[in-house]
Amino acid sequence: MEKYEKIRIVGRGAYGIVYLCRRLADDHLVIIKQIPIEEMTREERQAALNEVKVLSMLNHPNIIAYYDSFLEDKALMICMEYAQGGTIFEYLQNRGDVLLEEEEILRLFVQIILSLQHVHSHNILHRDLKTQNIMLCKKKVVVKIGDFGIAKVLSSKSKANTVVGTPCYISPELCEGKPYNQKSDIWALGCVLYELATLQRAFEASNLPALVLKIMRGTFAPISPRYSEDLKQLILSMLHLDPNQRPTLTQVMSQPIVVHALINLQTDIGRVRCNSRTLPFPSRFVFSRSAPSVGSLRGGASFAEGAAAEKSTGGRLVVFSWGGRILTPQTLPIPADASVTEVACGRMQKLGLTEDGRVIAWHSASMSSLDGSSILGAGSARREAAVVSSYVEGLSGVTIKQVACGDLFTACLTDRGILMTFGNGVNGALGHGDYNDVAQPKIVEALLHTSVNRVSCGACHMAAIAVDNDVSSLCTWGRGDNGRLGLGNLTTHPVPQTVSFKHKLKKMYCGTDCTVVISENGRLFACGSNRCNKLGLDKKSESATSGLVEDVLNFTLVTVPPLDVQKVKAVAMGTSHTAILTEKGECLTMGSNSFGQLGYRRDAALKGPQPLAAFSAKTIDLVQCGDTFVVAITSDGEVYTWGKGKRGRLGRALEEDCFEPTPVPFDARYAVESLCCSHGHTLMAACNKSMVPRKK
Repeated sequence: MEKYEKIRIVGRGAYGIVYLCRRLADDHLVIIKQIPIEEMTREERQAALNEVKVLSMLNHPNIIAYYDSFLEDKALMICMEYAQGGTIFEYLQNRGDVLLEEEEILRLFVQIILSLQHVHSHNILHRDLKTQNIMLCKKKVVVKIGDFGIAKVLSSKSKANTVVGTPCYISPELCEGKPYNQKSDIWALGCVLYELATLQRAFEASNLPALVLKIMRGTFAPISPRYSEDLKQLILSMLHLDPNQRPTLTQVMSQPIVVHALINLQTDIGRVRCNSRTLPFPSRFVFSRSAPSVGSLRGGASFAEGAAAEKSTGGRLVVFSWGGRILTPQTLPIPADASVTEVACGRMQKLGLTEDGRVIAWHSASMSSLDGSSILGAGSARREAAVVSSYVEGLSGVTIKQVACGDLFTACLTDRGILMTFGNGVNGALGHGDYNDVAQPKIVEALLHTSVNRVSCGACHMAAIAVDNDVSSLCTWGRGDNGRLGLGNLTTHPVPQTVSFKHKLKKMYCGTDCTVVISENGRLFACGSNRCNKLGLDKKSESATSGLVEDVLNFTLVTVPPLDVQKVKAVAMGTSHTAILTEKGECLTMGSNSFGQLGYRRDAALKGPQPLAAFSAKTIDLVQCGDTFVVAITSDGEVYTWGKGKRGRLGRALEEDCFEPTPVPFDARYAVESLCCSHGHTLMAACNKSMVPRKK
């Protein structure tokens, strides 16, 4: 204890004394639980050690943090985070008869859900969830659950049998001595929610037999009619006598009132109040009947292009676009309060991701359609159309860390690992279990039990890397023909499917009709259409045709030289060609060369990936493929394009096909930070070199 100064006793638990202490190294207040172990039974000692084990496994903002543990004076000392706001039990007791607003109930409840989800993801049962074990921060805003002394770590999916927990919160199956699993924690969670809504426990009695009888009957007083029917039904579902009929945590989190509370939580927790002005937004734009449904947009003020766009960001950030009959790079308007760090585009979408996690869409002022031609002035290659930028509706209150586009659909990944999709659902690529269009971003419920850290969109399918219990897995869904999902079949799946992939994942990319994965050791695996050998999966054969591979249904290691020895950093795929960026900064291309998209005039004998001679003295930082063209960014900031030149694909005044990398007229003041190509157009976010560079 020489590192700590005892301040006072703050409680006495079942196994010891709880002290408030000051950590001498930094004056930080901590809680130290002193548990005498000399006279404890083996079971009691195991319970104390179990709390240390459980706390050390958990790391979540809504769980009491574990700092240290040590032995002193024949006692186990556990050093933990100090929650200054006391317990929720004390908070409710101090309110007297004044009920909480439903919004506040849900704000507290969703934090408990998030913490419990983290606990269950580690195969741990809390087994003593109650308002006395749920703490609050000083401002009564942040929830912290604790007291894992009798938590159960499950080594398998087997159920626990020991009767433990506070009697008022134990489930019917515990009362009967039956095995139980996570559904017992769901019962306790329902008791806590009931208590938040009524300020009273759901089940109370003067003695234990009477309490057990009440629990077994499952009868409790109704909640106040001031609360919504949705809240009432949520409580009833969690307090169902049959554990099999109780919802899982994922099902609880997918309830509409819970989803809204989860989204609102992103803005409430840690929000800094300020008096900055709010930008006025006019009434919502409405899509015309001819426009494809790719998501609802909130109308934003129109911003001037060119110099005005640069001025609005202090000369630091500019977004360039070309294609769709715009022949040379043109600047897109950026709202004055936005700094675009990442761009994404699909067949008819042009999107930008800002530093503060908002998503911007660019479209023509008329909103007649959202394709590249209307956005950038179809009908005249040199006439600039009126362009406006607006924030994508349905994402307020969440922080987006990645955005990706497919054909008429979009995926947005939040900083908490929640995947949201919207747009055209005809191919099942939205992952919602059906083939319906979705107008506003909707959570992919099947992935709520995991944390998604990367997403990629193909033309009609999607892939994601999901993390569950610190183990990464690959999930794919959507249209399944050509074997693009890597599931060993051609079946279309409207919900995410886990792919059997034995190697550690690093990155994955979806192409038009294929998918590739880069493992942690830099090896490339591919599945789907191998048209024109764009995946490098053709086999060596004396016959010109017998070695051709059309479709590959499972992820297959690409062993064609030089990929058998070189480590892959990134991959980009067009309709029938592929560009590969190695860790050495070398650009390799393979596949069809009908428009020069390989960057050289190919000898008929050359079918595998070849390095581009034009870049022999340069290092490539970024590479992207459109339908029949390629864009590459060198380490010295130069922009090169090659392939089909029609409709301004190559960003040059002449609409001619180009068989070798050629520089694009690009302002040398800017360094490209994000690049995306789709079909016949390109988006590029760049930062002024004279400004302080941002962390990538």
